[in-house]
Amino acid sequence: MSVRPGIDQPRAVLFDRDGTLVVDVPYNGDPAAVRPMPAATEALERVRAVGTPVGVVSNQSGIARGLLDAAQVSAVNARVEELLGPFAVWRWCPHGADDGCACRKPAPGMVLDAAAALDVPPADVAVIGDIAADVGAADAAGARAVLVPTGRTRREEVDDARARGRLAGDLLDAVELLGFRA
Repeated sequence: MSVRPGIDQPRAVLFDRDGTLVVDVPYNGDPAAVRPMPAATEALERVRAVGTPVGVVSNQSGIARGLLDAAQVSAVNARVEELLGPFAVWRWCPHGADDGCACRKPAPGMVLDAAAALDVPPADVAVIGDIAADVGAADAAGARAVLVPTGRTRREEVDDARARGRLAGDLLDAVELLGFRA
């Protein structure tokens, strides 16, 4: 595995869950509905192959809205691991957009907490996600960010990521952008 000139691989990679690692099923509390995104398995294998820990940081506001509970989120997370392999750290925020917490993306709380749990400085962490909140959390934490757009990613988010050199076509492109090459 080689690194592109001028780009150092991060020491940890954190992924958004819904719309990034797995197909976004709004407020999913059903493990049977979990489907990996294209290239998720191969992207994770590339990162894990060099011993880099991977984790998940995910907003789960369905809890605050009363649409699902913590046990359902944990069951869905367990299914993600069954399909995509183990993650070194899981952090998820149960709060709603108006709760003012420090963990809900784009706030940096989950990224900082995951980095601390992995004993990696935030500057040596990368966050891969599908919307501006994921990129914003990385920026606020001092981590690197890569945007992998989906149908719900806004055009201005894509344009900003492109202008800043952190736009990827899929998860495999994202990890290659971070220096994890075959």
